Parts: sequence; structure tokens; C-alpha cells
Amino acid sequence: MDIIGLCGGSGSGKGAVASVMRTLGIPIIDADAVYHDIVSREGECTREISHHFGEEVLTADGALSRAALSEKIFTDADPTSRLAVLNSITHKYVIARMRELAGEYAKSGESLAVYDAPLLFEAGIDKECTYIISVLCDKNIRTERIMARDGISRLEAEGRIAAQHTDEWLASHSDFVIVNEGSESELASAVSEILEKIRK
Repeated sequence: MDIIGLCGGSGSGKGAVASVMRTLGIPIIDADAVYHDIVSREGECTREISHHFGEEVLTADGALSRAALSEKIFTDADPTSRLAVLNSITHKYVIARMRELAGEYAKSGESLAVYDAPLLFEAGIDKECTYIISVLCDKNIRTERIMARDGISRLEAEGRIAAQHTDEWLASHSDFVIVNEGSESELASAVSEILEKIRK
């Protein structure tokens, strides 16, 4: 089974591309959904997080309290290093589950599956992908989308974009690029075109 790595910065419309692929019958393995599932109950991952950040980051039933963890990380003098610790803990559990799901799809006879992962390169799972598709978009459009979606200021939205890989970097590390600045039908046809090339 071939695996497509799908990535794109905040506001690029990566989720819209994943939706198109899903409607075309391609299984989507969503890293964010896997993460939320893993931390929504007691398990090895939540226990390891509490070992590093304190018992108070867990709820009474052993699930992760995202609000408590966020407070721990972002009130620290050096949130970057705390985020790095969190990522080093969670990535391995998320990746293991994504591999399990990919194995299940392969066993059921699927020829293609998608890793939808915002941190595809940072987590190192780009190396497991047969193809990489990056979704790109003009910075101003992305800023407007993020502000509307998350209800944050322009400055915060621009800061979020600045903290991520540039479109040039993503394009240079991808097999295919989708520029998502048009209509839904244009996006759907761009996705279909790439899938046709991949299936050939």
C-alpha cells in the first residue's frame, strides 16, 4: 500500500484537501485525531506526560487536561523547551498508532492511505510516505482564514504562520503541490488530477 503524506501550514486548507480525498474513498489517518484519542483516556502516553509535567495535568479519570497542560507549558519562562519535551513524548505514541491504522488498511486491501499530519517532517514520518503532497496558499489569505476560524488577531495569526515552514521549503520537499486559492471545485479537480498521476 502506498502512503501519501499530506502537509500544509495553518490556514492553507489542508483539511479541505483531506475532505476531498475522503469523499473519493481514500482512508485518512489524521494525526490530530489520533493524538486526541490517545490523550482522552488513561494510558501509557498520559502517564508519561504526567510524570514530566505533574499529576495536575490529568483529570480524575487519568485523561489529559489540555487546559492544565497548556497553562503549565505557556506560563513557563521557556515554553519552547517544554513543548519539545511534550512532542518527544507524544509523537512516538501517535506515530505507533498511525502505523497500526495503516497496517489495518493495507490488510483490508486498500492501495492508498493518507497521513494527514501537521508535523509530518518534524515527526520524521515523511520517510514512511511514498508521496508527499503540500497544500500552499498566499500568506494574506491564510492570515484571514486563521483569524476567521480561530477568532484571533492578525498579529497572532501572522506569528503562527511565521513559526511554520515556508511554502518554498514545503514545495522543495514535496512530490506534488496544491495551491489552494480558488473555488472548491478547482480544489477538487486539482486533488483528482494528482491522485490520477499517483495511481498510474
